[in-house]
Amino acid sequence: MAIERFEPGKRMSQAVVHGDTVYLAGQTAQNTVGTGVTAQTQQILDEIERLLAAAGSDKDHILMATVYLSDIATFDQMNAAWDAWVSKTNPPGRATVEARLCAPDYLVEIVVVAARVR
Repeated sequence: MAIERFEPGKRMSQAVVHGDTVYLAGQTAQNTVGTGVTAQTQQILDEIERLLAAAGSDKDHILMATVYLSDIATFDQMNAAWDAWVSKTNPPGRATVEARLCAPDYLVEIVVVAARVR
């Protein structure tokens, strides 16, 4: 079975498709200056939608999401963006954990696995 890689870099690919499953790399906000958790989450969700579309999927086909927060006290702020965005008819499984992220400016990182629909 072929493996497709989207936006490969020297360290990782932003998306990998194997069979009918799409795996996204952990997504963080591209613009962190002066942004809070809600704004970073919205940026990330927009990027997730873009990557899923490129790989032949969409948010209705997300199977599992893992959300990493630098501070679990910001859970409600992250959910403000998530709840407005997530598919109301097809919500995925989700885990949310507190973790030290790779840079202090990153407040949120989201990883998703989705079914491919094309």
